[in-house]
Amino acid sequence: MSARPQLGEFLQSRRARVRPEDVGLRPGRDRRVSGLRREEVALLANVSVDYYVRLEQGRAGNPSTAVLTAVADALRMDDAERDHLRLLACAAPPAVPPKAGVRPQLKAMLDAMQAVPALVVDRLSNVLAWNAAALEVVADFENPQQRNLARVYFLDPSSREYYADWPTVAQDAVALLRRASAEYADDTELAALVAELRAASPDFERFWISQNVQNRSHCPKTVNHPVAGQLTFSLESLQLPGDDGQYVLTYTPADAATRERLAALGSRPVSGRS
Repeated sequence: MSARPQLGEFLQSRRARVRPEDVGLRPGRDRRVSGLRREEVALLANVSVDYYVRLEQGRAGNPSTAVLTAVADALRMDDAERDHLRLLACAAPPAVPPKAGVRPQLKAMLDAMQAVPALVVDRLSNVLAWNAAALEVVADFENPQQRNLARVYFLDPSSREYYADWPTVAQDAVALLRRASAEYADDTELAALVAELRAASPDFERFWISQNVQNRSHCPKTVNHPVAGQLTFSLESLQLPGDDGQYVLTYTPADAATRERLAALGSRPVSGRS
């Protein structure tokens, strides 16, 4: 999965969403493209049309930070998109790091968080470790087929009812994989996962070709639990810098009702949310 072809696809997708009037240009007549033309982006970024065309084609060598910033400004990119652009334009993407297990101390920390569902994932959303509360709320990770969050969202039909805002949850998952595809362009495991999901899910395919990206951060998460009813959490994603792209995801109850219902779930034998 080479980053350079993705660079052109990403720039084209960002061009398509910006209207000329959004950036102070006259729309003109007989426009054959949605959004901006290449020459309009070149004008706004103060680069030659030929250079911008070569940039979209992945033939611009190593574009400078100033050029990438100017293009990002012209296309009104947010911070996550700017980071993604820099990764895609990198001449030599970093080598894929070797797989690493979860440190025992980290697993012990998860187990100590009895009132907060928590898990460790890698950059591909593979679930590497979890606590008992996560089994109740997120997925049945005792089942190896459930140990990738993207697969859960797109291949488990019950997820569409379980997550109150499934489209947002699903699009966020795809955006994170897009980010990973630029960071480690030669990741064969990622390429296989994306190919599997594109073939199996029209929704994944649609979200994938949208080229949207994001950085892991925080967001609200509401689920419709089959036993406890509606549960609302504040999801936090904490990167572990020394653990080869691992993240801790914590689901902190956002209200008293969720805390009480989660505590009641914790008193049952753990069997997974489904």
